[in-house]
Amino acid sequence: MTLNARELMDRLVGFPTVSRDSNLELIDFVEGYLDGLGVKSTRVPSEDGTKAALYAHVGPQIEGGVVLSGHTDVVPVDGQAWDTDPFVVTEREGKLFGRGTCDMKGFDALALSAVPLALERGIKRPLQIALSYDEEVGCTGAPPMIDHMVSMGLPRADTVLVGEPSMMKIVTGHKGSIGYNMHFRGFEVHSSLAPTGVSAVMMAAKLINWANEVNDENAAKPVGEIAADFVPPYTTLHVGTISGGTAQNITAKDCHFGFDFRIVPGEDIAEWDARFMAKVAELEAEMKSVRPEAGITAEQYFHVPGLAPESDGKAEALVRRLTGENASNVVSYGTEAGQFQERGYSAVICGPGDIAQAHQPNEFVSVEQFQQGEAFIARLVDMLAE
Repeated sequence: MTLNARELMDRLVGFPTVSRDSNLELIDFVEGYLDGLGVKSTRVPSEDGTKAALYAHVGPQIEGGVVLSGHTDVVPVDGQAWDTDPFVVTEREGKLFGRGTCDMKGFDALALSAVPLALERGIKRPLQIALSYDEEVGCTGAPPMIDHMVSMGLPRADTVLVGEPSMMKIVTGHKGSIGYNMHFRGFEVHSSLAPTGVSAVMMAAKLINWANEVNDENAAKPVGEIAADFVPPYTTLHVGTISGGTAQNITAKDCHFGFDFRIVPGEDIAEWDARFMAKVAELEAEMKSVRPEAGITAEQYFHVPGLAPESDGKAEALVRRLTGENASNVVSYGTEAGQFQERGYSAVICGPGDIAQAHQPNEFVSVEQFQQGEAFIARLVDMLAE
C-alpha cells in the first residue's frame, strides 16, 4: 500500500524513537514499506544491535544520483508541558504538532514519499534514501551508514540533501563539533587541610575558566571570511552541566561535566582536540604532583565535522534550481552533512520547518512548510526523470 507524505509522517511520529531507546520498530516499518514497493533496503545495525540505520536505492544502477538523508531519533519529552500527545501528529491552526514533526520525521516522511513517485516516473538518475540513528547525541549513527554505502559499492551519488529544518532555504555550511565526558578524580581531605588533598571541583573549575579565556580570545580575533556568516563568527567552548563533591568541608573526590566545542569551518578539529588534551594533561600533572591517585579522564563521545561551503558544489546548484533561491545561509548546529562531505559527497541542508521549534514542547511544523516540502520533492523527482 502506498502512503502519502502526511500518512507517512503520522506513522513515523508514532514510533517513540528517543535517542536513549531503540529505533528498530521504525526501521522495521520503513523496511517493510519499501519492500512492499519492491525496493530493497539495507540495514546497518549499531554495535549492540539495539538500533539500526537504513539506506535504499531507487532507479538505475548508475552514479550521479541524489541522497535524501535524515535521522530517525528524537529528543526526550520528559518534563515538557505538551498540550497534545507528542507521539501523535495533531493538526491545529495550520500546524502539525508532535515530537519529530519538525526535527526531522517530517522530512523523513517526505523522503519516503519520493520513492513511489520515482518508481512511477521511471527516473533516469538514482534516488537514495539514508536514515540514521543517534543524530541527537552526536551524529554517531551516520558515519557507519555512510561507510557501508561506500564499501558495499552503492552507486555514488552526486548530491546529498540533509533535510534538517531550514524553512526550505538552502544551508551551505555549519560548524563542526567535538564533545567530551569529563571526570576529574580528586583526593578527599578535610577542607581545613585543602593543600594536602586535591579538589576535583576546583581543578575542574580551572579547565572551565580556560574555556572562558579561549572564548574571549576567539571573540577578539579578526573574523575569517568563512566564519563571518556564523553567529557567533568564531569557535566556542561550552560546559552545560556539572556535578561533584560530597560536602562543603571536604575536598571533592569527583567532578563530572560535559565539555564541547563548536568549530567554524576552516579550523582543524584535530588541532582543537590536541590543544584541549594538552590543557587536560597540564592540569592532571598539577593534580598528581599533590596526590598520584588523582587524575582526569576525557572521553570523546562525539566528533562531527563542519560543513564547508563548496565552490561550484553540485548539491548547492541542484537545490538552487529546485527552490529558485540565490541567498546563502549557514547554521551553528551540526548535522550528518559534514560527515557526507568528509567522505567526498557534495552536501547541503534543506528541509521544512523552523529550527527554533526543534526540541521544544509542542514541537510543530507548519502545514505550509510541509506542503512546500512536498512540492520540492515532486520537483526533485521530475528532475531525476529528465
